[in-house]
This record gives sequence, C-alpha cells and structure tokens, in this order.
Amino acid sequence: MPLKLVPPREGKTPYWSVRGTYLRTYVDRSTKASDRATAAKILKLWKDEIELGTFAKAGEPTFLDAAVNYMAETGNERFVQPIVDYFGEKRLAAIDQQAIDQAAVKLYPEGTAQTRNRQVHTVISAILKHAGVDARLRRPKGWRGSRRTDWLKPEQAFRVFKAARKIDPEFEIFLTLLCYTGVRLSEGLGLMVDQIELSESFAYVAKTKNEDPRGVFLPPIVVQALKRHPRGMDRVGKRVFRFTKCGRLYALLNAVKKAAGPDVSFLTFHTFCHTWATWMRRYGGLDKTGLISTGRWRDEASVARYTHVVVTEESRKAVLLPVEKSRKRAAKSSKPLMKNVS
Repeated sequence: MPLKLVPPREGKTPYWSVRGTYLRTYVDRSTKASDRATAAKILKLWKDEIELGTFAKAGEPTFLDAAVNYMAETGNERFVQPIVDYFGEKRLAAIDQQAIDQAAVKLYPEGTAQTRNRQVHTVISAILKHAGVDARLRRPKGWRGSRRTDWLKPEQAFRVFKAARKIDPEFEIFLTLLCYTGVRLSEGLGLMVDQIELSESFAYVAKTKNEDPRGVFLPPIVVQALKRHPRGMDRVGKRVFRFTKCGRLYALLNAVKKAAGPDVSFLTFHTFCHTWATWMRRYGGLDKTGLISTGRWRDEASVARYTHVVVTEESRKAVLLPVEKSRKRAAKSSKPLMKNVS
C-alpha cells in the first residue's frame, strides 16, 4: 500500500498520520500536524528522505528528539528553532558534516562565516554531544574572522576616565577596574564586595569565561578608585557595581566615547582587556609566558595577538646599519620617545 494520509481520530489523536510503504520502507507515524496541508508537506518530506536513505525508522533517534532533550535538560533554546525546522525528524546518524554545512548556507544565505558557525555549527555540535554523538565538526572557513586588537593609548584612556567621571563617577571606577585588571565585562559586573580585599590589593573572580576561578591583583590606582566608591565598599553581600549588561550600560559607554573625542570611537568594553594586555607587554615587560601566568589566558595562542605591540631586541639591531655621517650625527642627537620591552 503506498503512503497515504490518515485523518485525525476523534478522542484519540488530533494529528494526521502517514501510513503505508514506499521503496520497501514501511511508515506508520504521526505527522504531529493538525491540518492536512502541513501533513501533506511532511509526507512529501518523508518520501524524499526515504529516497535519500535518511528517513528515521520507528525507534531510531532523530534530530528532533535530540534537540528537544537538549533544550529540556540545558534550558538553552538560542538559535535552535530554525535548525529544528530545517532538519525535523531526520535521522540523527544522517546529520553529518555535509548536511550541517548545507543547513548553514540554507538558513543564513547572507550570513558571514562567524554567523553560520555561531548559529548553526556550534548549536548542532552541542546538541549532538548532548545526545552522545562524538562529532568532530569542521567550522566554516573564516569563522574566526579577522582578529582585530584595538587598544587605548595612555592619553586616550585618561580622557575616557575623565569623561566618565563627569558623567557617572561609579562608571569611571568600573572602567578603571576593567583597564587596570584585564577582567572581562561579565566578571566585573558580577564582582561582589565580599570578594575584594582592598588592604591586600586582591579580588577573587569566582566565575570566569574559561571556568577557572582566579585571583586578580588590584594596582594602587584601582584600590584608590574603589575607596572613593560613591556607595562605599562595606555593602556585604552586594555587587560592587550597580550596572547590568543592558542597553543602558552601552548607552553610557557611548556617551563617554562621545565626550572623550572622535579618536576613541572604536572603544568597546573588551577594548579595556586588550589595553591591559598591551600595557602589560609594553610597560610591564611581560612576554607571552608572563601573560599566561597572570591567569587571564590559558595558552600561547590566546596571547599571540599581543606579540606585535612591542619591539624585539633583535629588531633593535637596526641601529647598527650603515648611514651617512651627517644623518648619523642627527640620529644620535634624537632620543627615542619610549623604550619597549620584548
């Protein structure tokens, strides 16, 4: 008997079903659709899957099953629905690299590699791993994007702090903390008063991006800034800062950027992390190993972006290259503005 639609049965099920045999594959399954038009589309989809050999037989795990379990147990539904709509009850075993790449292009035809990776590959990888499938997925070419590393020059940072002080003194203290400790935005926002020991120049960040809690040194400028906190530092059980990650917080930063001048238009909250790392390299003299030892990063790949912000001792050998005598005398009379440490 060929595949056919079976109408809902009053008192038993409100859904249309598909029953019959197609290419030696027997089907007797609910479409989970209460209207005939949608059920007919599902029937056609199942016929296509049978032809391709991707149809899930009764009892065989489907992507829909895995996605539902994933959302139920993790509570994470972000970006899942479009993928579920695309794959539906396709066999879990049929969700391979090619199928995922095709889904990413189909769902986000105008999307960048970063968008497709974030909203398709990463989500499917999480669902498959949750279902016990060890899938080693290749990410879309260019998914890392161009790793741009902007940082503030000291004079730019000082203008930013000054502008923030005039707009909101507590916000200035918050930006000072970000700039001189390298903590991420979420870490700074979640910092509790109880986790800070001003007398020991110490802060304890319990929850970090890499899930490793770490101790953070508070330079004197941060200690002094926290001591003049408008609401004090004796609020046991309270967060240090009143801010939350929302539109108002970003509007506040935009106001500060506007007041500080057009040359800091690139500023984001993460720029302060880059600034701290860059300053630690240029003025603190830390190399890649030193940056990792701060506990802010785990490996050299993460800190490699900061190697170009200093001049190496080897490159300084350029002072030994031959030049005309007149130019040599002029060069001797000029002094370098800054000594970078490799």
